[in-house]
Amino acid sequence: MESQLDVWKISLFLVVDIYGLTEKFPKSEKYGITNQLRRASVSVTSNIAEGAARKSAVERRRYYEISRSSLVEIDTQLEISLQLKFCSETEKELAVIQEKMNHLFAKMSNLIQNTK
Repeated sequence: MESQLDVWKISLFLVVDIYGLTEKFPKSEKYGITNQLRRASVSVTSNIAEGAARKSAVERRRYYEISRSSLVEIDTQLEISLQLKFCSETEKELAVIQEKMNHLFAKMSNLIQNTK
């Protein structure tokens, strides 16, 4: 249960970081990539929580895999945002977020592998 809590906490900080980053995106992207990034980040945290509440290991793993997939989605969307220069002034902030995501991805992979 402790490793589930660890990944949940890290993912919660990721949500806060993504909301802070996307606050600086163009207003025209409010319903575009801003919304996509925010929804995907919330999905990471929500699926960890939902998975932790499941009784069977198969179900827990499924939710953790969905959560990890949302991380990959965020990574792609951040790359698109960078290419479109939505976050060019905040490249340092983006690097910190990507570092957290890499750490979280590794911890999620470990959690999935060790869920019994």
